Amino acid sequence: MADADIGLAHESPEQRLGRLGIALPPRPHAPIGNFANVRTSRGMLYISGQGPVTPDGTYLTGKVGADVSTDDAHDHARLVGLNLLSVAREAAGSLDRIAGVVKLLGMVNAVPDYRDHPRVINGCSDLLIEVFGPDGVHARSAIGVGSLPNQITVEIEAIFELAG
Repeated sequence: MADADIGLAHESPEQRLGRLGIALPPRPHAPIGNFANVRTSRGMLYISGQGPVTPDGTYLTGKVGADVSTDDAHDHARLVGLNLLSVAREAAGSLDRIAGVVKLLGMVNAVPDYRDHPRVINGCSDLLIEVFGPDGVHARSAIGVGSLPNQITVEIEAIFELAG
């Protein structure tokens, strides 16, 4: 391992965010139903499904494979990842208190014959690996659905493990 790689291996998630120039939404968006954004239990953060909502509250909508391209949906999934991290940071106090990403469930609002769900959800997965390094590698499911709330393109829920 090169000296530069060794330094990166010891970087905390919050330090990685800064180095990568990634800004998280300052406050998580309020749930749109009768549930909480996050539940902490036995050292785990269970984060409810988050969508591609911009900091100003705009929902990114459409049907992937019809009026939204795979590349755009991939970017929407990355935005969902930022929203998941915002919820995680608020719940844990700092992303440095998170030991790793355990599991994602990614849902893509897609046309019936759409086949590239994993590529879309990689937008979120890639972000989490950028932020948490090897501790960001997770189990995952990526599925297509006929619709999502507010016609959003992507919804992703996550489970994070808290440190010690």
